[in-house]
Parts: sequence; structure tokens; C-alpha cells
Amino acid sequence: MQIAMIGLGRMGANMAQRLLRGGHEVVGYDPVEAARKLMVEKGAKAADSLEALVAALAAPRTLWLMVPAGAITDGTIDALVPLLAAGDSIIDGGNSNYRDTQRRAAALAKRRINYVDSGRAAAYGA
Repeated sequence: MQIAMIGLGRMGANMAQRLLRGGHEVVGYDPVEAARKLMVEKGAKAADSLEALVAALAAPRTLWLMVPAGAITDGTIDALVPLLAAGDSIIDGGNSNYRDTQRRAAALAKRRINYVDSGRAAAYGA
């Protein structure tokens, strides 16, 4: 499986490495060049922009967000939407509030983009 990992901090980098060990192809993006370089050293591919990241993936694309909840997640999704197509999927691995998840899922559904929240806060309804 090919998957993008957006956010290569502690949690995103560890998730990306776990996916690599499982035999998946990971293309990573982080605004910090050192984080991208580390992922390449671990066997992932890296992109220096969201546009390059999306272009590196075969459709339908799967993009996993490991960014902080709130405005950063919204901003990242807003930047991705014009680059994605129907059938693509976004997985939110942050700690988004379930109300934000519902709002995002409804907005993305109108574009036929799948949205899954796998963060802890959403799981607890916080």
C-alpha cells in the first residue's frame, strides 16, 4: 500500500517507520527539512510541499495527518482539498474534537473525499 504521512514529528515519524516495516510505501511531508531527511534515511520517500506529496501518490490517494488538532489540521486539509480527487482519503491521526471531525467529514463528503478520524480525543468523544 502507498500512503502519505503528513507531519513527521515524534508520532508521525514513528507511524511512518511502522508502516515501512510492514512493507508499505511511505511518502512523507513535514515543513522541517531535517524531519524529511530522517524519513528518507529510514527508507521513505519525501516531498518538500503538499503539492509534490500529492503528485507522488497514485490515485486513489491515502493521506495520514499527524499534525496538532485545531487550526493546523484545518489549514492542512484546506490546502489539500484542491489537490485531491473523489475517492481519495484523509486519515486524521491527531487529537481532533469529535465535532471538528463531524464538520470536516461532512464538508469532504460533498467532494467525495473520504475522512477518517483515528485520534484519541475523537475516540473518547472529548
